[in-house]
Amino acid sequence: MLTLYCDFKGDKNIENQKLIAIDLDGTTLNSNSKLTDRTINTINKLNQTKHIVTIVTGRPTRLVTDIYRQLNLDTPMINFNGSLGFNPIQKWQYEYKYSIKRDIALHFANNSEKLGINLITAEDKELFLANRPAEDEALGFFPTKLKSENILSESSLKVDPICLTLEVRPEKEQDFIKYVKDNFEDELQISPWGGPNSIIEIASGGVNKVTGIKRLADFYNIKQEDIIAFGDEFNDKSMLEYAGFGVAMKNGQPKVKEIADDITELDNDHDGLADYIEKHFKI
Repeated sequence: MLTLYCDFKGDKNIENQKLIAIDLDGTTLNSNSKLTDRTINTINKLNQTKHIVTIVTGRPTRLVTDIYRQLNLDTPMINFNGSLGFNPIQKWQYEYKYSIKRDIALHFANNSEKLGINLITAEDKELFLANRPAEDEALGFFPTKLKSENILSESSLKVDPICLTLEVRPEKEQDFIKYVKDNFEDELQISPWGGPNSIIEIASGGVNKVTGIKRLADFYNIKQEDIIAFGDEFNDKSMLEYAGFGVAMKNGQPKVKEIADDITELDNDHDGLADYIEKHFKI
């Protein structure tokens, strides 16, 4: 039987059941957006304990399901930076979603040239639409081929989407962010990815990863002090601040590291998450 011990700084209740929230890109995944064998094995060992591992990511469901299966999870997961929470393999009584008004999504699509938007996607749990295919495979998130039924238009977008993801021209990024804040401040949450590409996510106002973390903690009856969160980017900052113990990746943004309780010794290309879990949970 696997025995687990915790030695997190300042945690006096080390025997309590923990809710362990893991971000994906830049954290659980390497720079090639892949899981390593070491990470898979480490999470599988952690799954065998009383502790609860869950994915909390900005990714849409279409880019998480395979990773979820590889990690052999059965817990609910949080997608779209907190806007959707559900369990992929069984009904979850706390399933939820927050949406953006359809008219707002179409406004951005119809004014893409003026606003400096190269690509825009509108997504729901099982919906994916884009204004056009990506020319650069390096963008990854945006497909280079689209079926006709996946072209974003007034006729194809029939519901309020959960999230919009946009690639804007770099010189227009700050202007676009200001435009959204000036015109939709109370309705929308805007989250730039950072990194080499000007990618921006737009979701319902006031929603972030903490929205999902709270729902999970309530479901599992986990106290805030017993939440452990791992992340690297700006969209992880609120989650790391809220968690009882927030861990930033070595490769994380400086401002994320500043607010973290600890930082991994290794980056995401050298199994930093797995290494940290192995050492601090003694598995």
